[in-house]
Amino acid sequence: MADSIWIEIEENDNCDWMPLQVYEPQSESLQVHAVNIEDPQRPFGVYEVIGWSSANGGSVCPALYAPVSDSGQAVVHLVYGGDWGIRLRPEGSKEEWAIDNTDQYGEPYLMLIDGNDVIV
Repeated sequence: MADSIWIEIEENDNCDWMPLQVYEPQSESLQVHAVNIEDPQRPFGVYEVIGWSSANGGSVCPALYAPVSDSGQAVVHLVYGGDWGIRLRPEGSKEEWAIDNTDQYGEPYLMLIDGNDVIV
């Protein structure tokens, strides 16, 4: 198991810049395929998730999940991806993964309270 998960996202077309964040994993990272989102800015439901990489000017890579310590007090569920963050789309979308697809959006990473919201 890794001692730390280091996440730093440079500004890109997928998401905003995120300064270096370091997390202490509680177990090995697993590849994640979807998450359940309850965000007031988005329709509630299941979203497919992938990592987004700077390779080739923007490309798909695995999205990963690990439970991590949150300020030493609790465990939260970290979903992270490539050096350009993660990308999400509603479950069942037929659209290809791409920056210009309007049913998709990018985030540097997600922190979820309930591990049951992570679908590996």
